[in-house]
Amino acid sequence: MRPARVRRDEMTTLEPATDAAQDNLAALESEAIHIFREVAGEFDRPVILFSGGKDSTLLLHLAIKAFWPAPVPFPLLHVDTGHNFDEVIDFRDRVVEQHGLRLVVAKVQDWIDDGRLEERADGMRNPLQTTPLLDTIAENKFDAVFGGGRRDEERARAKERIFSLRNAFGQWEPRRQRPELWNLYNGRHRPGEQVRVFPLSNWTEADVWNYIAREKVELPSIYYAHRREVYQRDGMWLAEGPWGGPRPDEVVRELTVRYRTVGDGSCTGAIESTAATVDEVIAEVSASRLTERGATRADDRMSEAAMEDRKREGYF
Repeated sequence: MRPARVRRDEMTTLEPATDAAQDNLAALESEAIHIFREVAGEFDRPVILFSGGKDSTLLLHLAIKAFWPAPVPFPLLHVDTGHNFDEVIDFRDRVVEQHGLRLVVAKVQDWIDDGRLEERADGMRNPLQTTPLLDTIAENKFDAVFGGGRRDEERARAKERIFSLRNAFGQWEPRRQRPELWNLYNGRHRPGEQVRVFPLSNWTEADVWNYIAREKVELPSIYYAHRREVYQRDGMWLAEGPWGGPRPDEVVRELTVRYRTVGDGSCTGAIESTAATVDEVIAEVSASRLTERGATRADDRMSEAAMEDRKREGYF
């Protein structure tokens, strides 16, 4: 029997471990596992986008459950900006080794070195990920690419289907998206086209953290409170790193912070926080009225349609 579709108005808030919340998590888990198995049956060369962040780590955890005791039948793909936090890359490599997985790494620096990309004046590399992503998908002939996008994160992502058809150039065309009724997913695509698959579409940040608590999923340490030297820019606390900064007028301070999302260090901000455990993070996020991307991702602030523009070009 296929799992019942989870309605948005049935999703849990960030209240810890009630029976209703646990039932909701079970339904979300069942839906995601069903999606993984559906893709395994419909596509020839799927791949899981994996950065070591919380959503992609949750994706991998669900994939392991979906195919246990067999190994995960898909490789992992990381588009590496070169501006990652050391803790996240160390975690990524440890998880890959622990589970005996194959990791394909597309390094943005390689595209810059051979002239296929140019460094941006502002130093951000998140917007440069699209070309390495599309080139690597084409080179490996991946026909389904799992991503950890959720509809609650951002307005453009709220428009996504779970099976998101992309054309032969990897571009998102909203008018070509198909209805998804009764858990029926249409994976048909022409040669050269691809489908982006989002098993976490119906999850919220609340669900993610409650599930992490229930399953005891390990995450990179920077998701929890720690001391770090940071400087403020455009209302966000950024860390020093190979991406540059601070500017002469930006004062470096040592604060207790944590990250709600991880990515390119040049545009991913920390928040002041003392939440050092999963339960403390759940309590903290329950009081927030901003999604993690809205609060801490400078690349999404470049314009009101920044994410949608990048999706049309081929980004997630």
